[in-house]
Amino acid sequence: MRKELLDILSADPERIFSGEDLSSQLGISRVSIWKHIKKLQSLDYQIQSGPKGYRFISAPDSIQPWDFPGRESLIHYHERLESTMITAKQLARKGCPPFSVVIAEQQEQGRGRLKRNWVSDPGGLYFTLILRPQIPVVMMSRIGFAASLCLAELLQSELGIDARVKWPNDILVNEKKICGMLSEMEMESDLVSFLNISIGLNVNNQPSQKESKAVSVREILGKVVPRKSILSSFLDRMQKELAQPDLEQVIPRWKKQTITLGRRVKVVTTSETWEGIARDVDENGALLLEQEDHSIKKVFFGDCFHQA
Repeated sequence: MRKELLDILSADPERIFSGEDLSSQLGISRVSIWKHIKKLQSLDYQIQSGPKGYRFISAPDSIQPWDFPGRESLIHYHERLESTMITAKQLARKGCPPFSVVIAEQQEQGRGRLKRNWVSDPGGLYFTLILRPQIPVVMMSRIGFAASLCLAELLQSELGIDARVKWPNDILVNEKKICGMLSEMEMESDLVSFLNISIGLNVNNQPSQKESKAVSVREILGKVVPRKSILSSFLDRMQKELAQPDLEQVIPRWKKQTITLGRRVKVVTTSETWEGIARDVDENGALLLEQEDHSIKKVFFGDCFHQA
């Protein structure tokens, strides 16, 4: 109903719509119209209210379900959550459809790799995508690479930002982090029940004020960019990507976009630390690390730090 109300008001922003007129068009009472207007105003929609009625002024940087036509039932929006991953896991266990998305304006306990905190200030894009892929378990890691590749290519082609991927799933711009990703998978017997990918993208927030090695879309472009357009495009790209059998071309394409290969790196896991030259990644994304004795160590996961 709020979407229909917004559609009417925003279609003619010069017009003042009376409560009676809106009530007639939408088939609800004038009191209901007033309540919906109040709710929209609380969500930062600028709607002028007066004795003659209501006039649309402007919309906020909104990521409400109605901002994603055709996907409304899949978008689960929250102003504040402990973390989108926790809520998405609960939904996935209850059998929600694939490509359901949990979004939060802010997270109280956003997580990065190795249980690090992910600062979730207002203006960023924080969401978890729920997937139910039908590919062998050994290939599941390709999906994370596909997600980072889709988002990096989106930033390049649609926003003109020279975004590059860092192993395994981070996205950097001029060596500063603009996006982080975290994946979690659950299985039933030998089959994957779901794979959740949590993404934190710095869009209209200003992370550099707290972290010198972070950057946002707004800081790069000098303007506010609608988060809904970024998320909508990302979901379109991921659906197209996952329609490809076995995701065979994801790793070769990812290699062309990475700034990790050929560099000295340190990879930290929960129990070990490895250093060496990042020579390659295998067909499922494991990092092939050349050590001091020239032996090759295959590293499957961890937090990667570029050292040179």
